[in-house]
Amino acid sequence: MSEAITSDGAAAGAAIEDSRLDSLLDMTLPVTVEFGRTTMTIQELLALETGSVIQLDRLMGEPVEIFVSDRKLAEAEVVVVGDHFGVRITRVLTDGPAARGA
Repeated sequence: MSEAITSDGAAAGAAIEDSRLDSLLDMTLPVTVEFGRTTMTIQELLALETGSVIQLDRLMGEPVEIFVSDRKLAEAEVVVVGDHFGVRITRVLTDGPAARGA
């Protein structure tokens, strides 16, 4: 037997869903901004000192990537805000986030 859902029942179901969503909105997730990558040997790592420069695989002006929980969410450009670095989002990925490293 199937039971009909009344409008009150549908409203109660929606309220429960909203409550579940509200609890998710307070979750804290790690956000990573990736400027670039490189590969180094152990010998090169051990030779690093204060002031050493590590060359990355990105060119100046290329967008940086923003990851949330290891999933690519957006691309951005680096900006300076006072004495701090920040990023300005230039593109939010809408096709579904790509896995890190993909």
